[in-house]
Amino acid sequence: MSNPIDDVPIRDSMIRLGQLLKLANLVEDGVEATELIRNGLVKVNDEIDDRRGRQLHNGDTVTVNGRTVRVVAPEAD
Repeated sequence: MSNPIDDVPIRDSMIRLGQLLKLANLVEDGVEATELIRNGLVKVNDEIDDRRGRQLHNGDTVTVNGRTVRVVAPEAD
């Protein structure tokens, strides 16, 4: 059985990985985000990603410690 995916709305069309981890309350701060990413504990779209500045767009998923969130960006005009 898979874990539920929580949607995380963002204001713009893109958000960086480190920012999303904080916004989704997956980490306490940027230092924790950096450590998790550096240690290969963060998956983007089911693949380990070690780039804190990775750009995430609508529909991208991020998994940390068994919790998955999906980026929900506003509709383009």
